[in-house]
This record gives sequence, structure tokens and C-alpha cells, in this order.
Amino acid sequence: MKKKQISLILGSGGARGYAHIGVIEELEKAGYEIISISGASMGALVGGLYACGKLEVYKRWVLKLRAINVATLIDISFTHGGIIEGDKVFRKLAGMIGEQKIEDLSIKFTAVATDLVKKREVWFQQGDLLEAIRASVAIPSIVTPIKMGEMVLIDGGALNPLPVAPTQADMSDLTIAVNLYGAPKKPVSMTEVEMASNFTMLDIFNKTLDIMQDALSRYRISGYPPDMMINIPVDVCNTVDFHKADEVIEAGRLATRETLKIREEE
Repeated sequence: MKKKQISLILGSGGARGYAHIGVIEELEKAGYEIISISGASMGALVGGLYACGKLEVYKRWVLKLRAINVATLIDISFTHGGIIEGDKVFRKLAGMIGEQKIEDLSIKFTAVATDLVKKREVWFQQGDLLEAIRASVAIPSIVTPIKMGEMVLIDGGALNPLPVAPTQADMSDLTIAVNLYGAPKKPVSMTEVEMASNFTMLDIFNKTLDIMQDALSRYRISGYPPDMMINIPVDVCNTVDFHKADEVIEAGRLATRETLKIREEE
């Protein structure tokens, strides 16, 4: 039987983006063939690694990361529009990816970034893969923006956390989107409400980003609804919990299995 071909949209969401790895593994296990990927931020990173055949190498690396390892990868800077330069991480990624052109990949790939100058989305569908990924993951005020010609590029999630539109012309059987701002696993308790007055600056940043990204995602998919949505619980981890790959990847697997099961029963 011919595999069902899919276009896969991988949303932004910081460390929650590890869930995309589990999603991809489960979709392949279920017999789907991914022929097209569109991603923003961590969705662009994971999608780009998959498209160039290096996702397994990346997975092995992140599974070994602990909080102390993540700390050593942070290169602090307060002079270029972001707290983190990102050079250390991208040197590691460059060693994995090498020199890859998007147009040469066997899978159609789009990395979505945001141009601060013209206030618009930028779709990278050709050119250097690593450069496109770096532009897409530049979290505003956290990771240094990328200057490219007359553009100043930041995280694609700033305008489109779930970029379905680049896949609309694909000749695939199904469009599947992975939303990293799904309903939380646990309902908010009164204890958590009381604790809100003691939020740290990082807590406030995380919560604010979550609210903005969730609202933007809902708005975007109302115009370009996918055929299937896989929702990853927003409380699976915080935006910067890059030392929790194991449990977040597993959350992606679980959410995918549950979504596919519900679809089969319909």
C-alpha cells in the first residue's frame, strides 16, 4: 500500500519544540511519508534537521544535555539586540548540518522568520539552511537578531507561530500541524494562582510569551486550517527548559498516538 503523503507544520515554542521529534517518529511509525515541512523557530530547527537527514544526530545530542550543559552553551551579549549571541549552539549545529542548500533537500522545506524593518513574514525556501534556521529561532530580545541585506530577522513565531500557508500548494494527501500551546495537562489550581504574585522575571516572560503565541496561533489557523492538529500541552515544560528533551520528546509521541487514534475512530 502506498504511504499517505503529508505536509507537516511545526510550530514555535522554545524547548517545547523537542516534542516535534516525537511527533515525527510516531508519524513515520504510523506509515506516513513527510514530503513537505514548514516551521517557525524550534519548528524550523527540528524540521530543517529532519529534511537534511540529521535529526537523529541532534536527538542523541539533546538527550544528553543537562541544565549545566545548557548553561555552558549560552554566550551572553547585551550589545546586539539580544541577551544571547547563539554562536556556541550554532557552531555545534553547523558541525551536524554542514553546508546544505534548502533547494537541494529531498523534502520541500520552509523556515519562517520575521523582518523587523518591513514588519512582515519572510519565507526561506532556498539558500543556506543553517542561516535560515538561525534567522527563524532568534527569540525577540533573547537571541541576537540576524541582519541579512536590508532585513533584520527575528523569530518566525513573532508573526506566525504555526505557518500553514507555505504548504497550501503542496500536492500532499494531508496537512498536519503541531501546536505547542495546547491545553495544559493539569488545570490551574488555587495554589498556582496565589503563587502568581511571586513570579520571577523569567516566569513573567514565559507566561507572556505563551499567551501571545497561543493567541497568534489561533488567529493564523483560522485562516489556514490544517486537516489534522496535534496539540502538545503547554505545561509540558517552560520555553527555556532545554535540558528536558527526554520527557518533551515523549510528550510529542504520546500526543501523536492519541490524535491518530481519535482520527481512526471517527
